[in-house]
Amino acid sequence: MNIQIIISDRTHMSYAKAICDLIEVSAKLRGTGIARREISYVEKKINTSHAIIALHENQLVGFCYLETWSHGEYVANSGLIVHPDFRKLGLARKIKKKAFDLARDKYPNAKVFGITTSPAVMKINSDLGYRPVSFAELTPDEAFWKGCQSCPNYDILQRNQQKLCLCTGMLALSKTKEILNKKNKQDEQAK
Repeated sequence: MNIQIIISDRTHMSYAKAICDLIEVSAKLRGTGIARREISYVEKKINTSHAIIALHENQLVGFCYLETWSHGEYVANSGLIVHPDFRKLGLARKIKKKAFDLARDKYPNAKVFGITTSPAVMKINSDLGYRPVSFAELTPDEAFWKGCQSCPNYDILQRNQQKLCLCTGMLALSKTKEILNKKNKQDEQAK
């Protein structure tokens, strides 16, 4: 199957509504806490090449985008979605990997994080080098947490002062920190 997984640009703007619809339908069908996205928000991500889009014969089949928080100290891969007709093909893993690489290339000093209720996404994240963390290790940026308001589990997050929810927080080292750690390990082994 010929599926293109590419970094978005302005030529993909026409897919914004379909992306928002796919996110909303998927959340309802799976009963998960995926927050709704506004079309203008998704358009901005597409237009600024802060998104990954997957296409099969010009049909939208998957999507994920980047968002920065705390003045670029953190970057999140969010809104990962795969069209139901294209699930179980490893597409989510490929989209997430491309988004992870894009995040680390665009923001090499940022910690990459995400929150999810999906065991499949947790597995993908773990394979990419994320580790489960408490919400205290994630961005303190109020704008990030405000984005959770459209999630059906938001009341749980609020009751727990943004320290606990049904989502699992996951964090990966920045690209710069990972390179530094590898260099230090090699230096230690050379001694």
